Order: sequence, then structure tokens, then C-alpha cells
Amino acid sequence: MKGLMISAPASGTGKTTVMLGLLRALKEDGLTVQPFKSGPDYIDPAFHHAACGRASFNMDSWAMPPDLLNAIAAHSEGADICVAEGSMGLYDGVATRGQTGFGSSAETAARMGWPVVLVVDVGGQAQSAAATALGFQAYAPELPFAGIILNRVASPRHERLTRLGMERAGLTVLGSLPRRGDLKLPERHLGLIQAVEHPDLDAAIAGYADFLRENVDLAAIKAAALGGPAGQDGALPAPPAQRIALARDAAFSFTYPHLLAGWRAGGAEILPFSPLANEAPDPTADYVWLPGGYPELHAAQLAGAETFRAGLRRHAETRPVHGECGGYMALGEGLIDKDGTRHQMAGLLGLVTSYEKRKFHLGYRRAVLQAPLAGHGAGTALRGHEFHYSTILEQPDAPLADVFDADGNPVAETGSVRGPVSGTFFHMITAETG
Repeated sequence: MKGLMISAPASGTGKTTVMLGLLRALKEDGLTVQPFKSGPDYIDPAFHHAACGRASFNMDSWAMPPDLLNAIAAHSEGADICVAEGSMGLYDGVATRGQTGFGSSAETAARMGWPVVLVVDVGGQAQSAAATALGFQAYAPELPFAGIILNRVASPRHERLTRLGMERAGLTVLGSLPRRGDLKLPERHLGLIQAVEHPDLDAAIAGYADFLRENVDLAAIKAAALGGPAGQDGALPAPPAQRIALARDAAFSFTYPHLLAGWRAGGAEILPFSPLANEAPDPTADYVWLPGGYPELHAAQLAGAETFRAGLRRHAETRPVHGECGGYMALGEGLIDKDGTRHQMAGLLGLVTSYEKRKFHLGYRRAVLQAPLAGHGAGTALRGHEFHYSTILEQPDAPLADVFDADGNPVAETGSVRGPVSGTFFHMITAETG
């Protein structure tokens, strides 16, 4: 499938707004667009779906083996064009090659044969921006480049000077976006706010599309799309049970789309429920899964959700419950918010966490299970990603896994297990195979 990779030299250059505007503009032109996100992002795919109406999937060349990447790429069937959004800078990844690669957006683009559209923030420079862009093109000569979108251009004179530099470097300029303060999406401590929380997301995306139409060459962008040879068929992750009760609301929303797609493809029935609405998991469920999210923003409401907590406790008497990151914290004994107030959580694990003194935890994780989890036996190696600011104050239960970062260094956040209840700070992406 022909496609493009929207990337940038660094985070914060405006590639997400370019991505959303491009997805909507292509859809308005009558194209069926398949979005993807390179890397372990939990939030951007929901924005992609809102922009073009098709579910977006993560592609991760560090965590995912080739057969899983093939299975995810197969979701482009029926689309006219694929558009992927990179993460961080184009070449940013881990230090040590993992099972498959370093996890950069450049690796994803090269594997799929998608040319790169590089969004360059030219604020504070003019011709010098061409040196940056040329360096990115020359760093991996085998990687196809579609061209450059200049972002945050201050004036017509600034644009003319910047274009002169790009022309001298032999770089194709696909568009020039004037500086506008209203094009920044709202953020919080984990990045963007969630798509469901945006006060008027559809109007914002429509505005991005109009802005791109006025300032970029959409025809040239479409014509630049390319694709590599199709990979062999692959398989999505199998479901851990046939009836899975899945927490889903503003406090618990970080689920990888490929996991849900794999569970459904494996015949599982997903039964959503809302802890914030004080709903208990379906009593007929085989498994309860609490994904990550923002429980710290809703801790008092969760502490008062007795129907939810009682339902969890009943389920855990005979059947498994698992929580990831925010879901893990909600299964614990207590959560201390940023103001120092302690809130009672479900108490199925002894974990106590705090946001009073924030500590940043970020990175890929490789976990070798000490106890079974989600259909995987003890000894299985899982790959995932951790991203949170909470601090563990108490963790009295048995560790769930031996956990390592991408370079093989041990990580203290091992997860915990107590009977059929387990939790991890990493979000599982897939199990290692072979």
C-alpha cells in the first residue's frame, strides 16, 4: 500500500497538527485513508480516527516482530493511501538493537517503503533550516524523502529566505505554514489531552485541514506516496479469554488498537464498563482488564465507586484481573494525588502510589514473567512500554516479572501479583515468539 511518514527533527515541531489536517483533507478529497502511529503512543491514534474515520494502529519496530507488523499493515486493505505519524525525531530510538530494531520512525518508514515528509520548525532561523533538513536526508541515504513542510514561518520574507536555503540544498518544499498560535493542541503531563476530552475536536481538525489546503501542495504530497513489497501474512495477539470486561472511560483509555483487534479476531467478546460511572464489570466475564489512563485525575470519584470496587472483588474471588499503569494503581491499596490527599483504591493488591512527588518513568520494557499473565505462562518474555509520573511507596506483593529496559538493564517496577490479580506499570505490546 502506498503511503507517507509524517516526521520531524524533534518533538514539538507541529507534526501532529499537520498529520490531522492532512488526514482530514485527504478524506475530504474522497480518499480512504489508513492512519498509523510509529512507536508506543496511546493517545494519537484516537485523534487519527477522529480525523479520517478509520481506526489507527501503532507500528513499533522495537517491540513488534515482522509477522505482527505484517498483520497490522494488513489493516490498510481497502484504503487508497496510508499516512503514518512518527514519534519524537525521525531517527530517535533506543541505544541497543532489540529483537527487531531500534524502534525509530525511520525504521518503520524504510520497512514499509513510505517516503518521509519532514515537518521543520523554522522559527528563529532562515537558510540555516536547510542544513538541518539536508542532514536528515543524508543521514540515511537509502530512506526515501518526499520533501519538507516549513512550519511556523513568521513572514513572507522569512518564507522566501528559508525556501532559498532549501532550493540551494536541493530539497523539495511541499508547503509553508505561517505561525499561528491557535494550531496547538491542548496538553497535560503525558502529552496531548485525550481525543474524547477535546472541547470541539471536529471543528479543530477541520480548521487544520483548511489551513493545510491554503499552504501546502496536496497534489504533490499525494503524488509522493510510495510503498514497498508486501510482507508475509502475520497474526495479531490472541485474546487472554473469550469474554473480557474492559474498563473504558476518561480514567482508563490507553489500550493498543492492535490488541483489541487481535482479541476480536480471536473470537473474544469485549464487554466495556465505566468505573467512573460506578459500573461493575460484567459478572459473566472470564477476565477483567483495567488499561492505563488518568486515575490520578479522578481518584476521589474512583474511591467512592463502591459498586465498581465490589464487582472487582467478587470477580477476583475466582477469575483473573489485570491492570496496566493507571489500572494497576486502581487495583492497589491507595493513590495519593498531587495535593497529598490519599484515596482508597480497590485493595486487590497492596500497591500504594503517589503523585505528590512526581518521578518520570519512560521507556521500552522487556518483562520475563514469574507468574502467568493474559494467556502467557511463567517464563514468557513480553515487550511493552512504560510512561508515567507516579512513585511507588509500598509494593508488598510478589513481583509479577523480571523487568528490563531496552538495553537490558533491570527496572525496579516489576509489577505485582496476588492470587488471580496482577498489575504492571508497563503497557503490554506483544509476547516474544520463536
